[in-house]
Amino acid sequence: MRALTYNRKLELDAVHPDPQPASGEAVIRVLLAGICNTDLEIMRGYASFTGVLGHEFVGLVQDAPDPTWIGQRVVGEINCPCGQCPTCRRGDGIHCPTRTTLGIHGRDGVFADLCSLPPENLHRVPTELSDEQAVFVEPLAAALEITERIHIRPTERVIVIGDGKLGLLVAQVLRLSGCELVVIGRHDEKLAILRKLEIQTLSETDVRADLVADVVVDCTGHPDGLTLARRLVRPRGRLVLKSTFYGDNRVNLSSLVVDEVSLLGSRCGPFAPALRLLAQKLIDVEPLIDSIYSLDDGLAAMARAATKGALKVLIRP
Repeated sequence: MRALTYNRKLELDAVHPDPQPASGEAVIRVLLAGICNTDLEIMRGYASFTGVLGHEFVGLVQDAPDPTWIGQRVVGEINCPCGQCPTCRRGDGIHCPTRTTLGIHGRDGVFADLCSLPPENLHRVPTELSDEQAVFVEPLAAALEITERIHIRPTERVIVIGDGKLGLLVAQVLRLSGCELVVIGRHDEKLAILRKLEIQTLSETDVRADLVADVVVDCTGHPDGLTLARRLVRPRGRLVLKSTFYGDNRVNLSSLVVDEVSLLGSRCGPFAPALRLLAQKLIDVEPLIDSIYSLDDGLAAMARAATKGALKVLIRP
């Protein structure tokens, strides 16, 4: 099969071995895959991963121990826990210390003709959803995880920092709470997507010194974003970190103590409600698509995704 691999260098391997799934796993033929900022950060050194990149996908089950899965169009949760350790037994499998993670840690990803996952990770895609919509399930689920971790009250002011792919999804999710929502970004053409949805936006250069919020969500993937987020959260407010990137942050932790700010990390989220929101047309993802490349043009796709200002770049094997 063909695969886009990374081992200190990004390469298109035209004769990469087909997946050799562990016992009980399904083999999925990838229909469409999305390039995430995490994929780009891996190439900068994040997670020390080598292998086939990619973790956002929609595909068709080609082989599975349970034949009822074969031919089903699916999306897949990316963490594969052991299921036996104390962490798994308490229901926190996504934090299993020996887990593999699709295209990120210990498991080849989806920038390929084929991938493999346990059937318990798979979710059937409703027929009314296109591949272009379904490929957003994984990042949309990540956005939904914020509302799993904290309660957003409709009376609160919430600021989302970052107008990239994740920030645009997080904003659409949080507006469903009825909160007073403001999205801060650097690119007017991206913020315009949210203004069409009647979400208030603000250029980073226009942020007032007196602007504060009950909840601030950093989706920038950059240390400057966290610095701004810390500045904007009120005393006893909540600061949510959504981005993973290669590098270090410099934040005055003493100020978090003095202001009694709650700091919360948020990562992977629930797929089932993400599918429901897309099926109910409560989240609009198609304006977030920048371009679609063939897998044979995978190197160009990654280069486009790394271009400043690019939104979601997709790969269609």
